[in-house]
Amino acid sequence: MLGVSDEIYLIDASTLELVHASESVMKNSGCNLEGLKQHSLDSLLGVSQQTLQIHVSCHRDQTHFIDLLPDQAPFSSNINNDQLRVMLMQSGDEEYVLIIKNDFSSKEEAMQALSESESRFQAIVSNTPGLVFQFQLDHEGEISFVYLSEGCNALLGLSSEELKQDPKLFYAMMNARDRTSLRKRLELSTIELSLLNWEGRVWIDDWQDTKWINVRSIPRVLNNGVIQWEGIMTNITQSKNEKHEIEQSRRDLAELSAHMNHIKEQERSRIAREIHDDLGGNLTAIKIGLSSIINRLSTDQKVPVEQALNLESIVDNTFEAVHRISSDLRPNILELGIVAALEWQSKEFEKQIAIACEFSCNQPEIAVNTAQAITLFRICQESMSNIAKHAKATHASVDLSTSANEIIMTISDDGVGIKPSDALKANSFGLRGMQERVAALNGSFNIAKSGKQGTCITIRLPIEQSE
Repeated sequence: MLGVSDEIYLIDASTLELVHASESVMKNSGCNLEGLKQHSLDSLLGVSQQTLQIHVSCHRDQTHFIDLLPDQAPFSSNINNDQLRVMLMQSGDEEYVLIIKNDFSSKEEAMQALSESESRFQAIVSNTPGLVFQFQLDHEGEISFVYLSEGCNALLGLSSEELKQDPKLFYAMMNARDRTSLRKRLELSTIELSLLNWEGRVWIDDWQDTKWINVRSIPRVLNNGVIQWEGIMTNITQSKNEKHEIEQSRRDLAELSAHMNHIKEQERSRIAREIHDDLGGNLTAIKIGLSSIINRLSTDQKVPVEQALNLESIVDNTFEAVHRISSDLRPNILELGIVAALEWQSKEFEKQIAIACEFSCNQPEIAVNTAQAITLFRICQESMSNIAKHAKATHASVDLSTSANEIIMTISDDGVGIKPSDALKANSFGLRGMQERVAALNGSFNIAKSGKQGTCITIRLPIEQSE
């Protein structure tokens, strides 16, 4: 009787006089126990002695509280919202009536607070980007859902009622390997009462789509000893796909890097051979020719004009080799500007491969930095090489233009075209190299069909703003 907020009265069953009252009675009334005893039951409880006596007589055999109906006479204003619960008690030879007076107004406030709490909970659940759930394990160790939020349909393509009625549908839609993983995680969580954290794939039949979902829940033991998990399922498909794309991109980059190192070593070997064979051979021939001329001059012999002319020819060949090797390393034509360089590349392609190639540009000259110039030239060079090797084209075109903030180069042909699968081949290092070059300059690279057939490559690079 000390710690309750409801008013409690203990009344002698034979005399119907107040014996004791709880502290809440004295606090609410402002009277001590002696003062309360001076008041009638009607003023304290809103019922007459006769009404109380009849109620006790009618429910003498009951061992629990029975609600007491109020008298027909109007109650005092301070008890209009009260409810009386009455029970007869035996203590030795004495009988007592225990009365609890509940205040309806406080109950209504409690119910209102409970309703507001429920509304807040529903608002939070409704706006949670996932499926809020509660589940237990049945006698066979299978999941049985106690609660499923409305997010069930959006996440799993099933209504909450469908999944409650047939929880096996949850396992049925899972990937077999992931299903086994969930069972093991659930078993461990049951034994250790630890956090259940699982990721797996589910097949949504109605949508013909596979989703990655994450299940996070905390187990707790209920009063009846049953373990119940409460948590949330969320759609992590996008983050999983992004993770896989990043991992694939890293693998592709590693392969491309290894390929580029291989190409670099091959290029170094080729240049070394050219220097050794062409330049080294020519310089050796020049040295031998000069030694012969020196010997003749030292003995006052005449030097044949043919020998001098032959040395001159060797020197000319040496100059050409130097120009060719240096041009391979960095084309000298770039010194004339990117427009002139691409136009020269187009003409060289037409002359060497015998495929008509048209070059166009909307500006007489376009200002680019060194990195952009080399990237545009090398991509054009690689694209022309691909056209010559694979396209079976009769016509090609190179277009260079500028817009407000972009440099755009388009290379197209009327050949057999590239298949989407070809761009994804593991050994398509040429295309990957182009993409990496453009990405390094914060540009974009796109490859698509050109008309009914053929291929069109579009490169867009940002124009650097001058300070």
